[in-house]
Amino acid sequence: MSILTGSVDPGCCPPGALLREPLTAAAAAQLAVALKALADPVRLQLFSAVASRAGGEACVCDIAAGVEVSQPTVSHHLKVLREAGLLTSQRRGSWVYYAVVPGALTRLAALLGVDAAAGAPA
Repeated sequence: MSILTGSVDPGCCPPGALLREPLTAAAAAQLAVALKALADPVRLQLFSAVASRAGGEACVCDIAAGVEVSQPTVSHHLKVLREAGLLTSQRRGSWVYYAVVPGALTRLAALLGVDAAAGAPA
């Protein structure tokens, strides 16, 4: 269950409402998981590598090349991002492709007071 995937009760924290009212304890706990996952420099780099690809999807073989950690460490960090509700994964042959969870960037932007469409503070 993740606030970023929209799988929480919609009455809890509808999109855009995060800036108009305080978070509930449950919503804050869920959001903290995502923010904690992004607080690691390697995970932030991996997440941005996926998010910046056309279609928001990338093969692990492409994103691992730009990070200076071992392949098992890359896999661990990608697992943390998946568990935090920020990425999905799909095996295609011998490779795994990662994609940004739809709406995850928009929800983070709303929390931070940024208009995701314009890229400017809300």
